[in-house]
Amino acid sequence: MTRRPLALGCGPCGKPRLSGNPGPCDPRPFRTELKGVPVLTLPRRGLVMLPFLAPMVASGRAWAQAGTVRIGAAYPLSGAVASAGKEVKQAVEVAAEIVNNAHPELSAIPLAAGAGLPNLGGRKVEVVFADHQGNPATAQSETLRLITQEHVIAMLGSYQSNCTLTSSAVSERYGIPFVAGESSAPSLTQRGYKWFFRTTPIGTDFGKAYGEFLQFAHQKGQAIEHVAIVNENTEYGTSTGDAIIQGVQQHGFKVGPRVVYSANAADLSSEVLQLKQAQPDAAIFVSYTADSILYLKTMHSLDYRPAVVIGDDSGFSDPAFIQAVGDVAQGAVNRSSWDRGKPGSTTEKVNTLYKAHTGRDMDDTSARAMQGALSLFDAINRAGTTEPAKIQAALRATDTKAEQLMIGYNGVKFDANGQNALASTLIVQLKGRDYVAVWPAASATADLQVPFKGWS
Repeated sequence: MTRRPLALGCGPCGKPRLSGNPGPCDPRPFRTELKGVPVLTLPRRGLVMLPFLAPMVASGRAWAQAGTVRIGAAYPLSGAVASAGKEVKQAVEVAAEIVNNAHPELSAIPLAAGAGLPNLGGRKVEVVFADHQGNPATAQSETLRLITQEHVIAMLGSYQSNCTLTSSAVSERYGIPFVAGESSAPSLTQRGYKWFFRTTPIGTDFGKAYGEFLQFAHQKGQAIEHVAIVNENTEYGTSTGDAIIQGVQQHGFKVGPRVVYSANAADLSSEVLQLKQAQPDAAIFVSYTADSILYLKTMHSLDYRPAVVIGDDSGFSDPAFIQAVGDVAQGAVNRSSWDRGKPGSTTEKVNTLYKAHTGRDMDDTSARAMQGALSLFDAINRAGTTEPAKIQAALRATDTKAEQLMIGYNGVKFDANGQNALASTLIVQLKGRDYVAVWPAASATADLQVPFKGWS
């Protein structure tokens, strides 16, 4: 049975488009207002088109039951966010090492105590990496290559949500399970896909957490009424920004302005001046590494310091951020699902392995990537085969408990849309060169310090 191509007609011109996106000649501009919140608009970029994919016959491929189990992984290993992409790659490498070699000290983690995948005769996991350079079109073509030429039986990826959007569309077309450990745009699990699974918390979780955290900061004596949302204009920034606005408003805060800027912009002075003129009590940044660094440098040069600065992980979590602007970002708040833990804990032992491999401590992004990989490896083992449909069924049946994880989720259990319903996050604050947990109280290892200190 031949499957239909994924591309849909634009309408005005009939040219192909990805489902849910405007066609190439669609005259409609990007939104200029969201729920009454003013938006700084920018010209729309060209849309990435999914090429006509060769039809696949369901019974036409035999799945090898010998040798290594090959899994594809497409990440930005070069380009503007290469530092984060390389750390994610290293985290996946350590996850494979945990499964491929015996680690009795990590016996709480599924598959760690033994060597290889026991239900597949001890076969080892082999991760085949590809560099999508932060380009959605490249992510799409590299995923196609991994599936059709490298013959991977499942996919991991792809850090940036706009690259995960195109990469997972290819996996869906070919019936290959795709697990996203880091991409948090809510829209990714709103497409009705059957082969897409995501372990990380998403924008709606973050919006709720930020709303509750801001209430906590207000109770601590910091006046907070107006919250600015600053987001880059790709899938991650737009979809996550939408969800954060909803969550913050639901907790009684007013939102505005919303500043939407071009990802990898060379200058952000006008955006910072807009914030300085509006004087919000808190500003939430949904930005990748280069943008986050440039924002803090520009805020410093223009002497702008809101009372609360929140980074939505991503750029703020990249070690490159602390190296570049840590001295002027003191007191910045970030979200995280990762905490190194106490000596002797599973998390502390995993961090030791990661540090031995990389020379650095694990951060939130690398930890979320590692958990995504471990969840996929566990599902393949439970499937007992490399047949994608059985791996898909095993992923749907996943029910991993909190004590079996190397990250602070409440567990891993996918809902009907493929989203981990048990994902969770906490709030950390930059003090010196490290982030420390400050909220919720049950997870806090330090007191929250407000207002934002910055460079004073």
